[in-house]
Formats: sequence, C-alpha cells, structure tokens
Amino acid sequence: MSTIDQSRLLQMRSSILNQNQALQRAAGGGAAGGAAGAGAAPDFGSAIASALQQVNTQQAKASDLSEAYERGDTHDIVSVMIERQKASLGFETTLQVRNKLLSAYRDIMNMPV
Repeated sequence: MSTIDQSRLLQMRSSILNQNQALQRAAGGGAAGGAAGAGAAPDFGSAIASALQQVNTQQAKASDLSEAYERGDTHDIVSVMIERQKASLGFETTLQVRNKLLSAYRDIMNMPV
C-alpha cells in the first residue's frame, strides 16, 4: 500500500470545495448570498405550498360555479365544465407529484448507508 500524500489530499479537497461553491452560486444560493438570495427564488416548501393553494382555489371556484349552475343562477354549462376540468387536472397533477415525491423518499430511505 502506498502512503497518502497530504498535499494531494488538500488539493482535491480544495477543488471539491471550489466546485461546490460554483454550483451554489449557479443555483443562486451562494454562501454570502444565502440569506439575501432567499427572497429572489422561493424554496421548495413554499413553492409546493403555493401550488397547493392554487389547486385549492381552483377547486373552490369550480365548486362554486357548479353550485350556482345547480341553483339556476347561471346557464353557462360550458364555463362550469371547463372550470371543473381545470380543477380535476390540477388535482391529478398534485396527486402525481405526491406519488413521485413518495417514491423518491422511499428510494432514499432504502439506500444502503
């Protein structure tokens, strides 16, 4: 076996750290701009929360329009059906994203350490 060259090891570490910093800057979350860059782009949690809020709003709108049609307040069945389809599509998309996230979580949890 050969001995570990300390200077070579430090060079590799430095190179990895430089690459990591470059990736963080490219992603907009550099070490110095981490707190300042947080307002520029939403994090994953707030993006998911915003998407869920939009889906919820669309479903409420479709429900309100359906109820208005059932009461006879509106006779525009086309707009009712379009809003219901939008709500259905948003729900299906949310369900698929949830399934993919759960699948990724299971894959990560089953990785050998």
